[in-house]
Amino acid sequence: MAPPTRIGLAGLAVMGQNLALNIAEKGFPISVYNRTTSKVDETVERAKKEGDLPVYGFHDPESFVQSIQKPRVVIMLVKAGAPVDQTIKTLSAYLEKGDCIIDGGNEWYENTERRQKEMLALGLLYLGMGVSGGEEGARNGPSLMPGGSFEAYKYIEDILLKVAAQVPDSGPCVTYIGKGGSGNFVKMVHNGIEYGDMQLIAEAYDVLKSVGKLSNEELHSVFSEWNKGELLSFLIEITADIFGIKDDKADGYLVDKVLDKTGMKGTGKWTVQQAADLSVAAPTIAASLDSRFLSGLKEERVEAAKVFKSGGFGDVLTDQVVDKAKLIDDVRQALYASKICSYAQGMNLIRAKSIEKGWDLKLGELARIWKGGCIIRAIFLDRIKKAYDRNSDLANLLVDPEFAKEIIDRQSAWRRVVCLAINSGISTPGMSASLAYFDTYRREQVPANLVQAQRDYFGAHTYERVDMDGSFHTEWFKIAKKLKD
Repeated sequence: MAPPTRIGLAGLAVMGQNLALNIAEKGFPISVYNRTTSKVDETVERAKKEGDLPVYGFHDPESFVQSIQKPRVVIMLVKAGAPVDQTIKTLSAYLEKGDCIIDGGNEWYENTERRQKEMLALGLLYLGMGVSGGEEGARNGPSLMPGGSFEAYKYIEDILLKVAAQVPDSGPCVTYIGKGGSGNFVKMVHNGIEYGDMQLIAEAYDVLKSVGKLSNEELHSVFSEWNKGELLSFLIEITADIFGIKDDKADGYLVDKVLDKTGMKGTGKWTVQQAADLSVAAPTIAASLDSRFLSGLKEERVEAAKVFKSGGFGDVLTDQVVDKAKLIDDVRQALYASKICSYAQGMNLIRAKSIEKGWDLKLGELARIWKGGCIIRAIFLDRIKKAYDRNSDLANLLVDPEFAKEIIDRQSAWRRVVCLAINSGISTPGMSASLAYFDTYRREQVPANLVQAQRDYFGAHTYERVDMDGSFHTEWFKIAKKLKD
């Protein structure tokens, strides 16, 4: 019989298996359990192969729970929603007061808060922990975002500090996020930022390919080059890799054979819904979500293309002569400036929720733990951390002196790319939304005075004045009617 293990993990799909092996490899004996028992055997088998790691498999929940040292800690990695409640029900039957359950899935933060209350009533501790980095990250070092019971976090802090991605100069990519469902909320917004990032990169690709006529070989070398500078990031790196991979089933490159329909799991949609609920503008993230919806209408788009071809619309409207080197440099700058706006929107959303819920989240610390392990890891997160170190009450990343200068330096290139795309009939919703966000945010006077006047005209919603205090209402209709008579 194995000695009591340090921790348990239930749910052995790809992420669960990889996280279990990561924990074991860091020297913590772990018990594993899955409803489908073949997955348990598979995981134990992998542990043997990958270096005789201390992973102990159990086919029933009772012996699984009993095998863990007290106070017991069990991580669940199962599908969000009902399966989580089902797993909690199964496990909590055998857990005792002071034991702890951690949900490592992409759960809706309010579900985590509900479960935390339910567990508290049973004397159990609960954490909702965002895990980012995909299967590779889970196995070799993810970014971890635990929120909920601080006491529970302290139980496993030593494990998480070793299991998380390690970044030289800034340490392990994990921190106690905050109370309640804050860990899940932060992971959700991380995914929203990721949607924006991926969309902006896809638009850069579209402009370079459709207008600049770059081949996959050229795209591979451009993105590889970009990954050495300010854009250095996981997503730019994998994009460069994708352009270099030949099709193994036919001629040409694999990227050209992939159907242009994007799937999604829902976290991006939740982010946009939360932004609307909190009255926080997140147009770049919203544009990326809309682009995924439109990509799903493949059949409709095929038909629409036929309708508009007769009107002289090809994929690209003009065969303008472009200077490739200049275009590549402009697109790089436009991508970077647009990206700042996307991250600014995500950070504002996290801050608004933190204020609403009293979570007291540290934005600089979030930027730090996203520097490694996670999908949006990028060199530029270091600058975001420094911006919040300089001023923790920063209203918006755009007004941090360093970021403001970077945007000013890049705005001409950014405008050229968006204009070129518009004139060529190429949609760049993310870059355009970022630019519109910047152009609205930096203006002292916007045309909202007219909208407010319209609201007062048709709905007596009142308005404030720039030159005196108080609320005012005008009988616009009557005055206008008199003027017409």
